[in-house]
Amino acid sequence: MTGADYFVPFRTKLRSMRTEPFGADPAGARMQRILSSPNFADGVFQNPLGARTRPSGSGLEFAKVYFQKEQRIRRAPAGTVPVHATTIADLAAPPATGLRLTWMGHSSVLAEIDGGRVLFDPVWGDRCSPFPFAGPKRLHPVPVPLATLGPVDVVVISHDHYDHLDLPTIRALAGTDTAFAVPLGVGAHLERWGVAPDRLRELDWNETAKVDGISLTATPARHFCGRGLRNNQHTLWASWAVSGPEHRIYHSGDTGYFPGFRDIGAEHGPFDATMIQIGAYSEYWPDIHMTPAEGMRAHLDLQGGRPHGVMLPIHWGTFNLAPHAWAEPAEWTKDAAEEAEQAAAFPRPGEPFEPGGTLPADPWWRAVSASMAAPQWRTATPDAVQGGAPVARRDLDVAGER
Repeated sequence: MTGADYFVPFRTKLRSMRTEPFGADPAGARMQRILSSPNFADGVFQNPLGARTRPSGSGLEFAKVYFQKEQRIRRAPAGTVPVHATTIADLAAPPATGLRLTWMGHSSVLAEIDGGRVLFDPVWGDRCSPFPFAGPKRLHPVPVPLATLGPVDVVVISHDHYDHLDLPTIRALAGTDTAFAVPLGVGAHLERWGVAPDRLRELDWNETAKVDGISLTATPARHFCGRGLRNNQHTLWASWAVSGPEHRIYHSGDTGYFPGFRDIGAEHGPFDATMIQIGAYSEYWPDIHMTPAEGMRAHLDLQGGRPHGVMLPIHWGTFNLAPHAWAEPAEWTKDAAEEAEQAAAFPRPGEPFEPGGTLPADPWWRAVSASMAAPQWRTATPDAVQGGAPVARRDLDVAGER
């Protein structure tokens, strides 16, 4: 018996011990598609622009920042997050304009577009973690039980991280008739969790699938993938351009800023609404998540360089995933939107709105937030929205306004 003969069964045993929340590795025909992808090279999927996917700087320095008591307090709401109370009733009637968005928290959004219902990155679980006893815990309840949300035509997944691809949620949806649009390789997880292969639309970047008259195109993003310690980068990450006969929308998934937003907008936009990641950013991982200023810049790039449509900030408020203050992403997105004269929506979790109608604009987070220091990227860098000289910002004591 050779050394290789000895270790093959051992590796097989390790894979068989991999519990369900970790998902499954691509294999067979799926792996052949991955190997032949133009976005796969040197054994991994590649970003459109180089990105550091591991935290930079000193781990000890980061730990001091992350676990310091005062900072921990600021990273959570100071009171009960006001979840919208009448979501089910509000969704009972079709949108008058043909397009309605309902932010369920974090990156989960129900989009009703031209008669279709698209559910982005649904996470209804209590923790974004493979373990029920550890990992970031939900900071507010889900606005509506998944079982009462009503039929969904297609579930769209941006990538396989736990705060975007949630085992309990997928299991529940696997028992419905919905289709799933996912990036290349992610289908392996879903099949393991009970989703039939014929319900999968598994796409590489710039590939399109149609579901009940709705076109869904996987577009590039600057991020990474993985659900375990051994991250082999064999599942793709994506943003999504979705269009119906009358409307176009965009969901960023997780991404760092990169010039490709302009190309996505030129080919698939302009958009009636964008859902843009503006939370969980840090100087320790600047390439894979956007700050609010970068998120606003991305929105404008997608719209041809000018204010257009409505921006919905996502990826904040529901889970504590970064060192910044809990409400900082919303507060500074509101500030960036005003500077750019760009319409932006700030709904409470579960509050439906129509981009073509009256937008929710009340800064509701201030009533349940500790004070926020002006972040470094708002005081020491050129204005990322309009260009020009650095802009000084005072600290915002929202706690003092209560």
